[in-house]
Amino acid sequence: MKKYMEQRILEEAAYIIKTKDTIRATAKKFKVSKTTVHKDMAERLKYVNPLMEQVIKKILHKNLEEKHIRGGEATKRKYSSDVK
Repeated sequence: MKKYMEQRILEEAAYIIKTKDTIRATAKKFKVSKTTVHKDMAERLKYVNPLMEQVIKKILHKNLEEKHIRGGEATKRKYSSDVK
């Protein structure tokens, strides 16, 4: 694996651990695609830092479980601002 990729993967992982952000928010922060961040965290991180991978898996699983709640809140905000 190339050094720049390893550096990016570690930076993304550290950011997710620090902020508990989603894949989408992390991709926006690092100006890469969601697919890149997802592949970095799901497949490549285990080769760079296996301990970080375990922490990341827990955070991403928690984000996945809460996804429907965040989506519902966004819809609620959208329609409550339309009604006057």
